[in-house]
Amino acid sequence: MISFGFKAGSGTASRLVEWRDRRYALGVFVQANFGKRHNFTIRGRRVGPDLVEPAIREARPRAEKGSIIAIVATDAPFLPHQMKRLARRVPLGIAMTGGYGYHSSGDIFLAFSTANPKAALAASGSIGRAEFIPDVDIDPFFDAVVQGIEEAILNALVANEDMTGRDGNFVPALPKAWLKETFG
Repeated sequence: MISFGFKAGSGTASRLVEWRDRRYALGVFVQANFGKRHNFTIRGRRVGPDLVEPAIREARPRAEKGSIIAIVATDAPFLPHQMKRLARRVPLGIAMTGGYGYHSSGDIFLAFSTANPKAALAASGSIGRAEFIPDVDIDPFFDAVVQGIEEAILNALVANEDMTGRDGNFVPALPKAWLKETFG
């Protein structure tokens, strides 16, 4: 897994969202394998051009392919169309890091809620019920998705070390000393 020319992979992040008198958790998981170094952005600052080194070393050039898988999970009560709307905010978080969804990118985004576990178990002949937060109040959850995805991608990069693989291929880790000096 390589993102922006650095060793990547799995990353997670979460947010707590207040709505009325309740607090809901929203967590995200990403499997990051996408992005071109020159587009890499951290906290709104394009840093890719500053990070020419360390560079990937490859015995043979690889086909430029990438993908990102993202899962959004929450305990907030939402209807299926609202969960689809949350999943559609994932690309905004990806774009915050400089990922633009190029031609060869295979992207999969899924969102689910653990709320209303008994809604589908209504007895025969009865009316099933499900609670949900109104559409007009969904914006703080959109914020949580975008921010969480951005952080999860950065966490996937920060959590890794340099890797040397088959045929002497080398993928560097995001330089932690540079990161601390620049954003510390």
